[in-house]
Amino acid sequence: MSRSALRLGTRKSPMAMTQSRHVANLITARTGVRVELVGLTSFGDVTQVHLPDIGGTGVFVSALRESLLHGEVDLAVHSLKDLPTTPMPGILLAAVPAREDPRDALVGRDGAKLADLPSGATIGTGSPRRAAQLLLMRPDIRPVPVRGNAGTRLAKVTSGELDAVVLAYAGLARIGDLDLVSEVFEPDAMIPAPGQGALAVECSARAADLIHLLAQVNDPGSRAAVTAERTVLAELEAGCSAPLGAYAAGTDILQLTAAVVAGDGLAAVRVSLSGPATAPARLGRDVAAELLLQGAGTIVAGPTANQVPGKRAPDPAMPPGALGNGDDAQ
Repeated sequence: MSRSALRLGTRKSPMAMTQSRHVANLITARTGVRVELVGLTSFGDVTQVHLPDIGGTGVFVSALRESLLHGEVDLAVHSLKDLPTTPMPGILLAAVPAREDPRDALVGRDGAKLADLPSGATIGTGSPRRAAQLLLMRPDIRPVPVRGNAGTRLAKVTSGELDAVVLAYAGLARIGDLDLVSEVFEPDAMIPAPGQGALAVECSARAADLIHLLAQVNDPGSRAAVTAERTVLAELEAGCSAPLGAYAAGTDILQLTAAVVAGDGLAAVRVSLSGPATAPARLGRDVAAELLLQGAGTIVAGPTANQVPGKRAPDPAMPPGALGNGDDAQ
């Protein structure tokens, strides 16, 4: 590399900075190349509109990608579940480091678990997927849309504004708040978002030396699993508007489970198939096809706390996958 230090573009939130610092340290440890962080602000960080109302979370990615294309940074780190499934010309997903815990976690007031919460309890989440699966487990609770970083959301519980919030376990681990977790949802109970718990390292598709260097922080097993999950998402985006969870695990053989859940939690289709880890995209396509065969395309994202009738829908001119999976960033 010709530079004395690589410039790593990252969002400025505490969680984003922590995960980017982790990747920077990993690159330095494995390659000896120094990495400096460059904080950037995305549209998703400044807008007050709830993410489902603008179609998803690609809003967190665009500013970093623009900086990559303009040569202002050399690489960028994202939460993988924020990435749109449609590739962006000129940019390459160069590495997926070893995945962290993909599960969702509940932070309840006074340590309350989901079963402990009273009927009508308010649970904060910016994710239609989490809201739908919460309603599937507890139809009597009320999901409430929330924005802001993890600290902002957690404060709504300690202040009494909400009874609980649901966040990614990996995100809470990154900011050192696992002691606040009152319940961790196993994937059988709440299927994670495609790519949850994993990080994505992107760079210019023309930077051959950098691509070779970043391959040293790529974890093949993690990449295979998230490829299977994101293929389900990509296959369903054109024909299904309901929240999706997808999770793959295994070494030589991947077990991929995915579910499409109606926004009100009243209907769901769930499929689980296995296949070789060497062909994760094919497994993802098979699961997506089976979901559609079982009626996933007829399940719609009905009105929930995160999707209120009359609010602006995604731009129909936007290509499939342009805004990611509609899950929140934490």
